[in-house]
Amino acid sequence: MKNQDILSEIDRQSGMTVPEGYFSDFAARMAQTLPEQPWEKPNVMPRTFWQKVRPYVYMAAMFLGVWCMMKTFDLMRPQSDLSIGNNPVLVSALNNDSFFNDYCAREIDETDLYDDLYDQGFNPSDMLSEQE
Repeated sequence: MKNQDILSEIDRQSGMTVPEGYFSDFAARMAQTLPEQPWEKPNVMPRTFWQKVRPYVYMAAMFLGVWCMMKTFDLMRPQSDLSIGNNPVLVSALNNDSFFNDYCAREIDETDLYDDLYDQGFNPSDMLSEQE
């Protein structure tokens, strides 16, 4: 039966070895040997008002530009008149009393009708005095 450990059969020692504990303090030794770069020094100058506000101004300008673009596209779109008066089928349906009573009058609630009358200044006692 063959040996199950294939790595023991080949020579894995290629001559590239690292001393014990070499990588344990590698980062600290590397930081000591590298010179300090100018961009690593802290910027001690305080930020101006414009530097603080600039990202928000740019973002507002971007949204304004998008709004202007959408408004321009909307103005270039042909206008379509969707009023009921321009549709002869709807005009004839609304002029038909049975259609209006079956489909449109059902949507009107009596309490809404009374509220609208009161909002317009309707007083039921005025009607009683007129009938007498």
